[in-house]
Amino acid sequence: MAIACGVDFGTSNSTVGWVRPGHPVMLGLEEGKTTLPSVVFFNAEDEEVTFGRAALAEYLAGYEGRLMRSMKSLLGTSLIDGQTEVGGRALPFRALLAQFIGEVKRRAEQSAGRQFTSAVFGRPVHFIDDSKENDQLAEDTLAEVARSVGFKDIAFQFEPIAAAFDYESQIDREELVLIADIGGGTSDFSLVRLSPERAKKAERRDDILANGGVHIGGTDFDKYLSLSSVMPLLGYGSRLRNNSEVPSSYFFNLATWHTINQAYTKKMWTQLSDLLRDAAEQEKLGRLQKLIDQRAGHWLAMKVEEGKIALSDAAKVQLSLERLSPAVTLELDRAQFDDAIGHLVGSVENTVLSLLRDAGVSPADVDTVFFTGGSSGVRMLRERIGALVPSARKVEGDLFGSIGAGLALDAVRKFG
Repeated sequence: MAIACGVDFGTSNSTVGWVRPGHPVMLGLEEGKTTLPSVVFFNAEDEEVTFGRAALAEYLAGYEGRLMRSMKSLLGTSLIDGQTEVGGRALPFRALLAQFIGEVKRRAEQSAGRQFTSAVFGRPVHFIDDSKENDQLAEDTLAEVARSVGFKDIAFQFEPIAAAFDYESQIDREELVLIADIGGGTSDFSLVRLSPERAKKAERRDDILANGGVHIGGTDFDKYLSLSSVMPLLGYGSRLRNNSEVPSSYFFNLATWHTINQAYTKKMWTQLSDLLRDAAEQEKLGRLQKLIDQRAGHWLAMKVEEGKIALSDAAKVQLSLERLSPAVTLELDRAQFDDAIGHLVGSVENTVLSLLRDAGVSPADVDTVFFTGGSSGVRMLRERIGALVPSARKVEGDLFGSIGAGLALDAVRKFG
């Protein structure tokens, strides 16, 4: 049995892999499932902290408290040294990350029946775009947090490379593979030569032709779907009686997972109350005010995410927004969604083209595109990436498990 595990701390979901002959690689983290949604809920009524699906269930059941999600997005930003208020007390964001990663470790150890003090953590190719200093700060912060919860020996591996190792364990010949890892917070790519023979090598640097990534992922698709289709119901784009536009900050905060709680501050509430009196469309801003009063921003974000996922298979989706006042059934249209995220997909395409140029590889030379990551199901993104390498076959991995499994394989190489 391997002495170390692989930890995929994701923006939306987290997993842990551990190599044991004759056993599944992925460890169960919640109710027998191998994924733990990266969510923490501080239940003010019961004074308890819950995680994952249980956290989401308590929040949706209407318990008073604070829901925190997309915590990984804090890494490398100035927010990481900040804090939030929970139950009348200040909670540093670093402590929040430690609570969640410590819980992931505890559950993995319970599932494995042993302690883990060594681990390979996955990391995006770029935590932060265009800043090597902040990118390194993000990795260093994650390492500090991991050490604070009991991991002593820590290594890092690019998430798409980890996915490559998982795919390599399934093939019987050499392939040049474009790994497309579309996660909750980043889109990461690697061009790698893989084969059963190469898998036996301890050092794989020469097999990696290029890495690239951009800080665009599923939460960004959620944000722009929300802004284009849902936030107009709450007054986004509407005007005041003096014909000036209602400030967009309220809507951007509510449409962005890790800033939703900023919409609940007393300052925001006071400003919104003043705006409501001068609104040309008071019903819409009244709906926004009631949503904020109910602290239902995370509920709305989850409904938008639900709609996004449904649009992967359907051209139109009916989204029931029963907690709005008055309630609304909204029709989401994939064409409108595609238009809203077109600029994001264009940036992702440019990242892939740059990767191919850096590697000196013709698109025709790529044998396979291996899709992984929960957001790789976005139809437009998948089609546009596939079109860049039209002769390559398209393979879908375990959207939530490939990275964790690959990190577990890498943990064997690094720690034994």
